[in-house]
Amino acid sequence: MKQTYCGGCQCGNVRYEVALDIGEVIACNCSRCGRLGSLLAFAPAADFKLIAGDDATTEYQFNKHVIHHLFCSTCGIQSFARGTGPGGVEMAAINVRCLDGVDPMALKVKHVDGRRL
Repeated sequence: MKQTYCGGCQCGNVRYEVALDIGEVIACNCSRCGRLGSLLAFAPAADFKLIAGDDATTEYQFNKHVIHHLFCSTCGIQSFARGTGPGGVEMAAINVRCLDGVDPMALKVKHVDGRRL
């Protein structure tokens, strides 16, 4: 069942709300996610609302340049990314470690080999 969460970066410059059903999160080992330690859940773009920080983010793209990795230009935390999911649906990739009140250790983790994708 979907629940609305608030989240953001460490310094508070980036804040958002997102409706998610966190049944399972993804731990990817690609060159970026593996270094960051992100645990990801995905939401349609319509379920994501950036409340603060549009002017406080810096974008990084790599590989196929389809994901917009956005991180706070003050504290450096990447709390979410934007991109196109399967079937061309606009998505938000949420780093659940950045959601208020969520214990990432209590979540089921699916490991994805992003190095080979």
